[in-house]
Amino acid sequence: MPRARIAERAVAIVATVLAALALAACAPVWNDPYPAIERGQNILYTAFTERPKHLDPVQSYSEDEASFLYQIVEPPLQYHYLKRPYALEPATADGMPRLRRFDGGGRELAANADASRVARTVVEVRIRPGILYQPHPAFALKEDGSARYLGLSEADLRGVRAIGDFAETGSRELEARDYVYQIKRLAHPRLHSPIFELMAEYLPGLKDLQAALAAAGEGAARTGEPRGWLDLDRFALPGVEVVDRYTYRITLQGAYPQFLYWLSMPFFSPVAREVDRFFAQPGMAERNLTLDWWPVGTGPYMLVENNPNARMVLARNPNYRSDPYPCEGEAGDAEAGLLADCGKGMPFIDKVVFSREREGIPYWNKFLQGYYDASGVSSDNFDQAVTLTSQGEVSLSADMEVKGIRLLTSVSPSIYYLGFNMLDALVGGAALKADKERARKLRQAISITLDMEEFVSIFMNGRGLPGMSPLPPGIFGARAGRAGMNPVVYEWQGSDTAGRPVRRSVDEARRLLAEAGWPNGRHAQTGEPLVINLDTTPGGLGDKARSDWLAKKFRALGVQFVVRPTDFNRFQDKVRQGNAQLFFFGWNADYPDPENLLFLLHGAQGKVRFNGQNAANYENPEYDALFERMKAMPDGAARQQIIDRMVAMLQHDAPWIFAFHPMSYSLQHGWVLNRKTGAMVRNTMKYQRIHLERRDAARAAWNEPVVWPLVLVALLLAALLAPAAIHWRRSETATAVPVQERGR
Repeated sequence: MPRARIAERAVAIVATVLAALALAACAPVWNDPYPAIERGQNILYTAFTERPKHLDPVQSYSEDEASFLYQIVEPPLQYHYLKRPYALEPATADGMPRLRRFDGGGRELAANADASRVARTVVEVRIRPGILYQPHPAFALKEDGSARYLGLSEADLRGVRAIGDFAETGSRELEARDYVYQIKRLAHPRLHSPIFELMAEYLPGLKDLQAALAAAGEGAARTGEPRGWLDLDRFALPGVEVVDRYTYRITLQGAYPQFLYWLSMPFFSPVAREVDRFFAQPGMAERNLTLDWWPVGTGPYMLVENNPNARMVLARNPNYRSDPYPCEGEAGDAEAGLLADCGKGMPFIDKVVFSREREGIPYWNKFLQGYYDASGVSSDNFDQAVTLTSQGEVSLSADMEVKGIRLLTSVSPSIYYLGFNMLDALVGGAALKADKERARKLRQAISITLDMEEFVSIFMNGRGLPGMSPLPPGIFGARAGRAGMNPVVYEWQGSDTAGRPVRRSVDEARRLLAEAGWPNGRHAQTGEPLVINLDTTPGGLGDKARSDWLAKKFRALGVQFVVRPTDFNRFQDKVRQGNAQLFFFGWNADYPDPENLLFLLHGAQGKVRFNGQNAANYENPEYDALFERMKAMPDGAARQQIIDRMVAMLQHDAPWIFAFHPMSYSLQHGWVLNRKTGAMVRNTMKYQRIHLERRDAARAAWNEPVVWPLVLVALLLAALLAPAAIHWRRSETATAVPVQERGR
């Protein structure tokens, strides 16, 4: 290559590098993962790890889906954002629903009447006038008032891949008929709602409606209806009726006070007939244009981008009313700044961007860089984020505090437990009373031996509260302190107010084991060893480290421990058929009522006899009778007294080892305001606010480009090419020698 060209290229390269460095001083952060157009906008950035399977409110029942759906659709009720214990309040309802109870003769009963006298309960809901649906093509009208986007042909849908591809939208007011339409959808034979069977117990008309819809669906093609659509307005649902434009009435069979909690879930949110009709048109499903992909609601946000493998985006619903931020909460909320926006109109954030993160490390790193506004705490980053004191108290690490990151913790309304199969002859006992008593002492001995405090510390980084009963803190009926202690497994040390429960000794467990007929883990008569089998699935409690820990604990009693792993389907069959012995299960409460946890040990829910949720197959006539009384009672002293008795029976009989209630750990940056954890409250986005200036400043500071390597490269390059450039320059400026002089 000619020297001139080398020199020219050298100068160009050095100039380019220096220009880039100069530009970096005033350019945005180099590694910003978001489009430049979003910089400075009022957007909350978060992540999701599992793609949502269902966004149709009649089918969705997963926490992964709740993050999206609860921001879009609105049931009549919601949970108060700040109050704990959780309290229901109106969402779209104009006040709390009116409940009336009637006996078999049609006479209205008092609110505190015994549940056994209640033949039917009438729930009347009135919604607020003036609530509008989000803009949507299903509501778009022609000049003559007919639907603009009905009867679409394949040509009409050419190039349409998302809801935003339709040029025109419309809206209309929310009406009571929309809620009734959705309740009918519970019975739709093609939708398979997960709560159909439960609701059919209290709304018997649902099963009749399902049969009628199935029959009608078979002949839909002959009637000229669009494929896949059934006009639910043509079918009656006994027990559910529209009273007037803003009022609807539901008549339940018997007493079911927990029904109000269901009215806070998407299953009972509105679906407009126009929307159902719009999505049922031919060619829509093939383009993912369905209610299961594009939910439609009256909530503060609407889904504008749905790419579940990469990015989901919620944008502010321009038709949303401006609800005021709450002005009261629980103790400590005011000091935490959670009441500073009292009375201000919501939502505060214009857009929420969810990015798909399949791996924990990139998720964590982006949070530390400020590109995600909040993050969970996984096992991989626990030590980096959190420190534990010798007393088990949790605090942020110094690195997190320097960044202004905050730690939010809460106890989940859940219970993880080791269940004994009460139909198993060894751990459940045979028919004789003496056998049952020996089996009870065996279960008590194992309950003491399996140190759940140690398990939580080792395998969960301390993120769990040892269980004393099925009831986690925050649920009515759960007792704290000495009153809530399990006296079979623990003893109280210290004063009533300043003391703490301490697990009973292994010696006491050995004593119980001997009384059960297995001294030192051997049968008192035959000398055969005691073998306890844990039935599990791969990835469950049978994993190597946990199995070794369990085996060590059983060895302390002289008991042999065997893990029997099977695939998930086989494991479910073993539990369903009563062939398991000891198993590990968990339950997340659907709503914050003790009924939703204590029913897991109700005899009528027995897994083997009734295919219910009582996997331990525990039966106790007194417990069952108390449960039937308790479940329909209002919260109060009388209900608490019954719950105390039920819990005491479970602690004594020990059908479960009450392992732990998981704790939720969440991190957020200091610029995120009004964020409060609470597993029952899922429509959280409208309450949160972002301090944009603080976020922008932190991102710039934490992601300042390191330019000295580029400067060094530029200087080295200049040093290497300088001689060639100098030589070229000299040759260009040298005085030429005439040809004639050369020949002389």
